[in-house]
Order: sequence, then C-alpha cells, then structure tokens
Amino acid sequence: MIRYIPTIDRIFKQLQQVPYLASKNVYRVLDYFLDMSEEERESFAQALRALNTNVTQCGTCCAWQEYERGCLFCDDGQRNKRIVCVVAKWHDIFVIERSNAFSGTYHVLGGLICPLEGVGPEQLSIDRLQKRVQQQSVQEVILALSQTPEGEATSSYIAQQLVGSGVKITCLARGVPVGSSLEHTDQLTLQKALSERIQF
Repeated sequence: MIRYIPTIDRIFKQLQQVPYLASKNVYRVLDYFLDMSEEERESFAQALRALNTNVTQCGTCCAWQEYERGCLFCDDGQRNKRIVCVVAKWHDIFVIERSNAFSGTYHVLGGLICPLEGVGPEQLSIDRLQKRVQQQSVQEVILALSQTPEGEATSSYIAQQLVGSGVKITCLARGVPVGSSLEHTDQLTLQKALSERIQF
C-alpha cells in the first residue's frame, strides 16, 4: 500500500537501511517524521545536509570532525601524541573520555574484523595506524577493543602488524569488574582475572 505514495515509500526504504532499527519500529519512526511540523522537518533535513558539508573524518585518527574546527583530539596541544588508544567506533571515544583517565590520542578502526559479515583488515583503518606508528614516533598503542571473538581477533591482527615497530602494545585490563561478586562472574572472566593477575 505504501508504494502508492512514492515520497513516503522512498523515506521508508531509507529507514529500512538503518542498522539497529528493528523492522517493527520503522513505521513508528516514519510516523514520527510525518507528525513533525513543517519547521521541525526542515530543521531535521538541514542537520542531515550539514553532515555532507561540515563533517569529515580526521586524516590522522579517523574520528569525525568539523571541517572548520579540526580534530578534537589530534589538534589538542594538551594531549600526549605518543600514546594512541585504538577503538572500533568513534562513539567508543566518548565512553573512554567520560572516565577522565586518558589524555593521549585515539585511532578509530571503523569496526572489527568479522569474516562472517565480510569485514576484513582491508575494510578497517589498520594500515593508517601502521603508518602513524612509523611516522609519528608513537611509544604506546592501547588496544581498547571489546573482549569478543571479533575484538580479540582484531587485537591479535594489529599486534602482529606492529611487531618490529618498537612500539609498546597494551590492552585494557581484563577480569572481575569493580563492585561485582565472584558468584555472579562467568567462567571466562574468572580465567582472565586469574591468568592476568597483578601484584597487590
């Protein structure tokens, strides 16, 4: 039925392409747009158009940035350029930033190696990371990737590619989360916590 209203059908098909948007919610989102006032709809459309003209990826760290303002991280003189924290997606940066525990720079891969989804190393920015390590005298690369099979495979691949570069390669600590009890901790987490235990 919706195909007989071409403009709405076109928007509907665009919404179907959005990852993480459950099919049952596509109609709800479409309703939201249709119920907007003309001014609200125009404001939303302008914001989307601005993505094309104002936003690009940083040529160094691959994080999103405004053309005019430059990179929030690479262009910040207060940050330690010799330490690079590698993340899968740009929004992972803001999770780390909220901790106020890191003052180095970042490198956004654009995803994780996942052959089942057709994502190999060539689809990620690993080659840019290698060049960056060689050209910018990076001393440490922190692999802040999720502890999933894809995250572990990506971390291993990056570590192999950086062998011989002289850079220190570290990863986030693994084990029992602060504030949790042992009885609710899964077997793999306990194994990691025991095998990677530290001096008290």
